[in-house]
Amino acid sequence: MASPMRSLLTDPARYLQSFQLFLANSTEHQCMREFMERQLPAVVASIGNGKSTINILSVGGGAGEIDLLILSKLQARYPGVTINNDVIEPSADQILKYKEHVAETSNLENVKFTWHKETAYEYESRMNAEKKSKKWDFIHMIQMLYYVKDVPATIRYFHSLLEAQAKLLIILVSGTSGWETLWKKYGSSFPLDDLCSYVSSADIKRILDSAGLKYQLHELPSHMDITSCFIEGNKDGELLLDFLTETYEFSKTAPPELKHQVMEELRKPECSEERDGKVLFNNNLSVIVIEP
Repeated sequence: MASPMRSLLTDPARYLQSFQLFLANSTEHQCMREFMERQLPAVVASIGNGKSTINILSVGGGAGEIDLLILSKLQARYPGVTINNDVIEPSADQILKYKEHVAETSNLENVKFTWHKETAYEYESRMNAEKKSKKWDFIHMIQMLYYVKDVPATIRYFHSLLEAQAKLLIILVSGTSGWETLWKKYGSSFPLDDLCSYVSSADIKRILDSAGLKYQLHELPSHMDITSCFIEGNKDGELLLDFLTETYEFSKTAPPELKHQVMEELRKPECSEERDGKVLFNNNLSVIVIEP
């Protein structure tokens, strides 16, 4: 009998709902913000030297919260310089939210925004068809490499668009996170289709090492409160389980044995720690900064 399980990405509304709940329950954005505040200035210290215009490409820019923080750091480092900020983002909803965030943000007079409603692969195909290979001073891919078909090829393509002083910045789950433990064990049981694949910093390091690329790695400690996942029938808990397994209504559609195993796994110290009566899932991230 075919499993009734299906990928969470087949229901974009529920995916977005579960993603927003994940952000509300985790320190995902806090730890990224901390990195942008403390360490990004050093990363971008030389990308715009002597330039009157800096070109930035955001691949999978989402709703733009982190993008705008990156832009504020660049503006502080290069006051008065014109910044062209191109955004590749396939979700019309997310682009709309991004534009709202831009409208609410002051001091963006010297930033020009261009949105491309397409996937990274569609962007690459279009550029190749138009025989364009625009070069960029800074390219970032934040939490988006799970949604590309061919990770090494995607990294190779965007790396090829870097200017001489440029940097390519990737953020994704760490090879030391609970995601790694859960997905290495049960990923093959989840209904991923070809919309999404599991990839962590451990995989990216292997790809970069075999390509002989130079990079720096920063680990960002992060956690997500998944206590509600263990309360039978809790709506938030069900949405977070959907997000953890990338499965639409996981708790209703997963075979009982798989559900039991996943719930057990999530409580193990390799995945989570119990603190003050809460179950905190290890959501550690890695930032990888790649040289041209």
